[in-house]
Amino acid sequence: MQFIIAGFQGIFNEPIILVYLIFGIFLGMVMGAIPGLTASLAVTLMLPFTYSMTHTAGISLLVALYVGGISGGLISAILLNIPGTPSSLVTCFDGGPMAKNGKAGLALSLGVFASFVGGIVSAVALIFISPLMAKLALLFGTWEYAAMGIFGLCIVVSLTGEDTAKGLIAAIAGVILKMVGIDSLSNVPRFTFGAWQLSAGLSLLACLMGLFAMTEILMQVRDLQEVSTIRESGKVPMFPGREVLKGTGKVFASSALIGVGVGILPGVGQTTSTLLAYTYNKNTSKHPEMYGTGCAEGVIASETANNATCGGALIPMLCLGVPGDTVTAILMGAFIVHGITPGPLLFTRNVDLVGVVFIGYLLCNIIMYVMEWGLMKGFINLLKIPMNYLYPIVLLMCIIGTYSTNNRVFDCGVFLAVGVLGYVLRKNKIPLAPIVLGYVLGDTVETNLRTAIVSTQGNILPWFSRPISVAFLIAGVVMLCLPLLRSYKKNRKAA
Repeated sequence: MQFIIAGFQGIFNEPIILVYLIFGIFLGMVMGAIPGLTASLAVTLMLPFTYSMTHTAGISLLVALYVGGISGGLISAILLNIPGTPSSLVTCFDGGPMAKNGKAGLALSLGVFASFVGGIVSAVALIFISPLMAKLALLFGTWEYAAMGIFGLCIVVSLTGEDTAKGLIAAIAGVILKMVGIDSLSNVPRFTFGAWQLSAGLSLLACLMGLFAMTEILMQVRDLQEVSTIRESGKVPMFPGREVLKGTGKVFASSALIGVGVGILPGVGQTTSTLLAYTYNKNTSKHPEMYGTGCAEGVIASETANNATCGGALIPMLCLGVPGDTVTAILMGAFIVHGITPGPLLFTRNVDLVGVVFIGYLLCNIIMYVMEWGLMKGFINLLKIPMNYLYPIVLLMCIIGTYSTNNRVFDCGVFLAVGVLGYVLRKNKIPLAPIVLGYVLGDTVETNLRTAIVSTQGNILPWFSRPISVAFLIAGVVMLCLPLLRSYKKNRKAA
């Protein structure tokens, strides 16, 4: 109740936050609805503009962009059968066929309503679970944080697909990018190669914009002239109707729980949660053959889990300082830029900010539901805008935002170089998400592990005598072994 009261007080004392929430939701849905302009890109682009705001207003705007961007992806997933964001991929499985069968309006209505349900459930989980997890996090020391960081990296690597080696390469690349500059513990320059500009390290914002904006622009250059066929949506009802929702309570409940649970795991994200929710409900359904042919349950499972993961991913970021997905890794950077360190002490030192995040996230889901339904026709028309008009504007905003961070032209060079690096990695089918998580979690692992080793004068045995750290290490090894086990079983079955 303390955080809830503080959240309402913070918003009423600073009413401009409500304006930022509405604007953030709208802009996020615009970016999410247009293929290629993801929620990650939306949060990254707006991050420099929050520098002049108060920390509560700035963080609220970014959270609104997060919610709007994730939900907006369902529009293009249903009407174009192209996911607006990577997390909307599973929505294409049944949303596209429903639109093809002349039920585009119903599919959009189901998607928006499922997003709302998933968001509200995750908001409740965020409010009630976060304070308890923050109290548990007070038991963590340097050994536990180092082990938890390794556990997060192991999860990221293990969930990158069948080729675990490529996920490992991406995670190591992120760790190396973070290591550039003066070492914070020994004051020794690393990976600077004699260039004084690198002594301050690589700007987080420049790296994020390079990976999510420049790389995407380079990947989409060949397809700028392509025109996608948009299916007619017809009337989009605000509520899908009792007949459509009859018997779907289990799908809503299971998908929301899966979304929140997966979101709490460090570095996993919406794509995994939607796949898990869709697969689970398909396997437990009385009519699994309907999935993939335009089944309402498929859209519900995907979008409920998709948005439930958002609130779940905020929990470890706020309580432990460990991002739950790629967007919360960017949000964590925003906290640090505003001089706030996420972690258990956040719940004692910044009660007002935590409360505003709680209430702001809850309001975002309500605003999202009303706005996405009310402005659906406008969002559909946005899909008709040629990408060769949008990408130059995005590129210009990236360069302005990168330069304004430190007023250094060198950061613009970093933005371009990291973008080219991301393009090379994408062309070789190496995922980019582990790079961001490696950038964030690598610093957590290195700083805490080295601090712990210094405190014990080089003795690492205490690491294996603390129950929490041992549990994280064992879980990390298990996560790394799972892809190998799956590959072994697949090869054996094929033989």
